[in-house]
Amino acid sequence: MRTIRVSEMIDEQKFNRFHLQILLCCIFIIICDGYDMFMLGTILPSLMTEWKITAVEAGLFSSYALFGMMIGALVFGPIADKFGRKKVILICTVIFSIFTFTSGFADTPTSFGIQRFVAG
Repeated sequence: MRTIRVSEMIDEQKFNRFHLQILLCCIFIIICDGYDMFMLGTILPSLMTEWKITAVEAGLFSSYALFGMMIGALVFGPIADKFGRKKVILICTVIFSIFTFTSGFADTPTSFGIQRFVAG
């Protein structure tokens, strides 16, 4: 019986086009997530003035996204194990993108918070 040492097999792999595609997809997803948080920080002062909310209430918007990420990890992790990580990552990226985009059209703090939670 032949023993396969996974760490050696990984170390011996050459960087190829497949690895580059995975790297670029991951970079794109991370940039989109970072852009989402950056834009929130940029528009938050305007939202506080327009919606007349306190700094604590405004800070909750960032927390909603983080709670959404926590719930998403608990829900979509097992789903990814069952149906495949590639499919679930694509689905989650689409959901994240749609709700991040539509949060720009939110007209109340409640709808904005819900969209931030789902985007997370």
